[in-house]
Amino acid sequence: MTTEDTRVPRRRISIALGVFALCGAQLAGAAWAGDVPAPPESWSLHWQATNVTQYHPGFRSPYSGANSLSGESHDDETTDATLFAGVRLWRGMGFYLNPEVDQGYGLSDTLGLAGFSSGEAYKVGANAPYLRLHRAFFRQVIDLGGEAVTVAPDANLLGDTHTAVNLTLTLGKFSVGDVFDTNQYAHDPRGDFLNWSLIDAGAFDYAADAWGYSYGVAAEWAQSWWTLRAGLFDLSRVPNSRELEQDFSQFALIGELEERHTLAGQAGKLKLLGYLNRGRMADYADAVSLAQATGGTPDVTQVRQYRSRPGVGLNLEQALGPDLGLFARASLNDGSKEAFEFTEINRSVSAGLSLKGTRWQRPKDTVGLAGVVNGLSSDARNYFGAGGLGILIGDGRLPNYGLEKIVETYYSVQVIEALAISVDYQFVDNPAYNRDRGPVSIFGVRFHLAM
Repeated sequence: MTTEDTRVPRRRISIALGVFALCGAQLAGAAWAGDVPAPPESWSLHWQATNVTQYHPGFRSPYSGANSLSGESHDDETTDATLFAGVRLWRGMGFYLNPEVDQGYGLSDTLGLAGFSSGEAYKVGANAPYLRLHRAFFRQVIDLGGEAVTVAPDANLLGDTHTAVNLTLTLGKFSVGDVFDTNQYAHDPRGDFLNWSLIDAGAFDYAADAWGYSYGVAAEWAQSWWTLRAGLFDLSRVPNSRELEQDFSQFALIGELEERHTLAGQAGKLKLLGYLNRGRMADYADAVSLAQATGGTPDVTQVRQYRSRPGVGLNLEQALGPDLGLFARASLNDGSKEAFEFTEINRSVSAGLSLKGTRWQRPKDTVGLAGVVNGLSSDARNYFGAGGLGILIGDGRLPNYGLEKIVETYYSVQVIEALAISVDYQFVDNPAYNRDRGPVSIFGVRFHLAM
């Protein structure tokens, strides 16, 4: 876990950021209302600002460890503001930059839950706002034939027209989740669900620094009813760290096959994903054996070697009507080795529904309900049971293992065109797989401005 070591009383700087963002929304709305460039766009500027505040009351906690969710009532907040800048270099080629200002902390410094409660919380926390360049990448779309398809302008997407059969190449610094394991109903913590193991496949240990981004290249070959994707990405120098291994000596290979279909007249997608992480990582059994021999506590940092760790995932999105959609994911990885980048989940199953407010004359509102069950391998249970620490979890012991079960529901209200406000509730049973602690209820409010 990578967080700030020096803690001071937290200042609600995000309030000031929110005021500036709201003023910006009003000015931008006045200047840009009705002014949407017709494709193809030669350049674009979009921005967003999001604040998430979460709170949980005190819960049963007879003991805790270094990576435990606090058993006392607690609240924390995160704020980020992002600029999405894009420019067309030539036909089909765009270059995109995403500088971002971040501030705040996840609950208990983003610790204590394998399926953490906020996808807006990074593994790095800070009281004061700081600037990072999260994305800087090139994207080339090569037309290969078929009918013309219009691409609407959006953040990191220049308005254009391409053929249905095409090859898309992305190169630079971006997020694996920009290309792989996407789902229109559960993938955006700024607009839909918040929990990590709902917006992504829980056992997909994708390459990323502590903020969730990596250097890499991805290729997408799209046909009429299917798309094949492949990518090569850079792992962190040390598992779950701020710095990436820039020479790609530690890397992730990812492949995904997407099938598009129509069921009872409604569109759907089914994706099969596979990945392989290759880097200096620990075997849980080695860490436990060393601790038993020395009389200490298992420590993955003492037994890291160059190894491989594979995983697979299934991802379904299915419209059930013009305003109702279903999603489901299932994922599994090699549980004998430590998690490298994401979180301690070795198997996960999730499903949920997303409903637009058309039926009550609020077509831009959304209500969502979903659940996820996360599990650990036997090797991981032995490691955490002996007192080991991971990326997000580690209660100092795990005498009473249980599946981590999470239910999340949210309602998002579109207040004006640029502003959505959401209320969110999550119920977590067996936080960090520990039957001795919890359950815990987590309440959240999200403000999202976008233009």
